[in-house]
Amino acid sequence: MPMPSVSVFKCQLVKEQEYPFSGTVSAPEVAGNFLRSYFEGLDRETVAVLLLNTKNNVIGLSTISVGTLNASLVHAREVFKVAILGSASSIILAHNHPSGDPTPSHEDTIITEKMERAGEVLGIACRDHLVMGDSGFYSFTTKKKYTYERRDQYDDRRSVRPATGEISEL
Repeated sequence: MPMPSVSVFKCQLVKEQEYPFSGTVSAPEVAGNFLRSYFEGLDRETVAVLLLNTKNNVIGLSTISVGTLNASLVHAREVFKVAILGSASSIILAHNHPSGDPTPSHEDTIITEKMERAGEVLGIACRDHLVMGDSGFYSFTTKKKYTYERRDQYDDRRSVRPATGEISEL
């Protein structure tokens, strides 16, 4: 009779590609600005996580889930697995709304609260949750909407400005 065995696993992150960015994520505008091009043109709701070191420098970006036109599954297991493997000190969760409207849904609020609680347990802070839209994004940290500046007014790091009230059409 064969002896029972136990599998031995190796767990590691694999770099798929480089995405241009340098600097510190000092405010929601910086993260939203960086993520704009990452989410631009996606036709399905997609959830991603930015990994930050202790100085709030971006050390990684990972797609967590690709869903349907108006929904995507996300669980703390998947979000924090990549954060742990990437030795992140904190994260910024982000997802797009293919409709173009960054107004958060009730489900978005629930997910944000769950990620904040999970991060507290693990010692990896969830710094923000951004909902990306066509002309701007919503930050759960500041509870504000931001509007992107016109395309001819920014460089590769695309700047944004705080919006008053609703997102305006460009």
